[in-house]
Amino acid sequence: MSTIIIYTAPLCPYCTHAKRLLNNKNVSFEEISIADDPSIRHEMIQKSQRTTVPQIFNGDTHIGDCTEIYDLESRGQLDALLA
Repeated sequence: MSTIIIYTAPLCPYCTHAKRLLNNKNVSFEEISIADDPSIRHEMIQKSQRTTVPQIFNGDTHIGDCTEIYDLESRGQLDALLA
């Protein structure tokens, strides 16, 4: 099983909402803060081609941001991407 990774920033409400959804689904994840290390932010941008947080991955597969995972959840598609 791949590791779910979520890139976050402190005080980001979208990050909080995304983590809440993952927690409510009992999905374990690794949280990586981009706040203290510019190279981590650069890594996130390279992997996702996006500059905003959160960015969520299942292994190397980009799942999306907060809005996208809630959209996937409402369509019943999120569980398959997190598995």
